[in-house]
Amino acid sequence: MATTVFTIANQKGGVGKTTTAVNLAAALAEQKIHTLLIDLDPQANATSAIGVEKTEGRSLYGPLHGDGTAIEMITPTSIEHLAIIPSEEDLAAAEIELSQMDNYLMKLREILEPLRETNGYRAIIIDCPPALGMLSMNSLAAADHLLITLQCEYLALEGLGQILRNVERLKTANVNADLELGGVIMTMFDARTNLSRQVVEEVKEHLPEKIFSTLIPRTVRLSEAPSFGKTIFDYDPFGVGSTAYRNLGQEVIQRFALK
Repeated sequence: MATTVFTIANQKGGVGKTTTAVNLAAALAEQKIHTLLIDLDPQANATSAIGVEKTEGRSLYGPLHGDGTAIEMITPTSIEHLAIIPSEEDLAAAEIELSQMDNYLMKLREILEPLRETNGYRAIIIDCPPALGMLSMNSLAAADHLLITLQCEYLALEGLGQILRNVERLKTANVNADLELGGVIMTMFDARTNLSRQVVEEVKEHLPEKIFSTLIPRTVRLSEAPSFGKTIFDYDPFGVGSTAYRNLGQEVIQRFALK
């Protein structure tokens, strides 16, 4: 089966993007789907959250500059069926340096192509920085599907429009004509507030075919897990966060025919 590349992006920080990247990747791996998580954020939060040490020279900085390959950067995790290409601080320099290269929006796509061809991974999940800079735009150019994490608050809706406009620009410019909005994942949902429910309803109204049914709850356990280098399944296996990400994993598997 072919490899499907997902990028999880939102220009706003603190919306559950990295939490979703890590736990969705783990949920797919739990279902025996060979998954590769790519940490493209110089802050390396996904790397830490999955329990992998930041190591000099192990990020995609070198391959983006033609030094080494993405395959060489793959690092195993403690989770069966899940590997990671970690991040480190040197990726921050790539934000500036990429813009000075030829064909600068296509660099990530080029270095991931051999990974696609090996068919070693059914799913590749890219965690982007919380900004629509060069790294995030490269991830959109490399992906088959964009997954947007959207916090259940009104200001988040403005960001949704902005990122969707960027997707259309990339498609119009033939940078990635095949890029599709794979879905919107509502995060930090609080069933006790009218606001959370209203925001979900508004997204359903505008993007009824794209919003996932699973709502990721606001829970302290999801916030705590990364500081222990654990997924929510290892940290709180029977909690509401684990249940939500397992359900989201099943939705993603069905929506994109990953099995």
